[in-house]
Amino acid sequence: MPAYRYKRFEERLFQRLVSVFVRIGMIIVRALRAAAALGRQRFTVMFIPHSERRIFNFHINVFSLVFALGLTAVMVVGFFALSTHFTGTKRLLETQSRNWEAAQTNIETIREEVAELQKAARTFQGTLNSTLGVVGINVPDKPLTVGAQGDLSSFLGLSEAQAGQIRELHDVQNIKAFLNNSVEPLNELKKVLSAQKDLLVDIPTLWPVRGVRGRVTSLFGPTLHPFSNQWYIHKGIDIAFGYNVPIVATARGKVVTIDYEPMGFGNYIVIRHKYGFYTKYAHLQKIMVTRGQEVQQGEVIGTMGNTGLSTGPHVHYEVRIGSEVVDPSKYLNISTAGADVWE
Repeated sequence: MPAYRYKRFEERLFQRLVSVFVRIGMIIVRALRAAAALGRQRFTVMFIPHSERRIFNFHINVFSLVFALGLTAVMVVGFFALSTHFTGTKRLLETQSRNWEAAQTNIETIREEVAELQKAARTFQGTLNSTLGVVGINVPDKPLTVGAQGDLSSFLGLSEAQAGQIRELHDVQNIKAFLNNSVEPLNELKKVLSAQKDLLVDIPTLWPVRGVRGRVTSLFGPTLHPFSNQWYIHKGIDIAFGYNVPIVATARGKVVTIDYEPMGFGNYIVIRHKYGFYTKYAHLQKIMVTRGQEVQQGEVIGTMGNTGLSTGPHVHYEVRIGSEVVDPSKYLNISTAGADVWE
């Protein structure tokens, strides 16, 4: 395109743009004049009472009316916004108040539980010390110290034991320290019991009836004979339950006697154990071992019955040391494992 044509095109385009902007400016000016003229228009507002009083009226232009309406709208919107905010804040405060009360209740509950934990810990400490003393283990001189009892006045009014810790937390920490300190003596007790395990297996400490406790119908010592009604020395204990209940060896040993007495013990077994112990099991329904057999503690040797001179199904159980009869209950009190189900 030649230069003169490009120049002419540029001038025409510029003139057209100027013409468009001039027209737009004139339209804006006319609109502003029309708005100003409308805004300057005045209205008369009259308040006419129903009585014969004087009529009240005032004049207002459009600008003032728009401003008043806008101000009123802003005030109404602001009022509703503040009202909504106030209602939400009130609900939040009520919720927080309920949560606060629940927290105080929970704190009181925790305090009561801590007090019960303190009592249980003191009982455990006394029992542990007694047990350790029986087996000859030195008891560490570390008494359990707990805080004084008292109500919590409020969450903010909780008394502090040290460095910002509330009293109950301090007490729980004391109990935790006590339990940690108890681990070592308990381990010592475990070692002592482990060392004595073989001894407990070789002496008659197990309950002779498996799976049930049964009912002790006759104790060791003087008693009336159920048939002659005469006083005599009962040399064992009678444990009654029912037919065919398993009877077990109360210690590890060797079966030395299997016999039957129709007018006495009926079917009975005698087992020899270490340290001079002998045990006897009488009135058995069935005998499930043989003479000379080695039996383990807890092994079934027969079943409960009513053979011989008997008033009902039971087992007559005796313990002897050498030729001397002793009270079986003194040894059964050591361990009654196997009597895990009571009648």
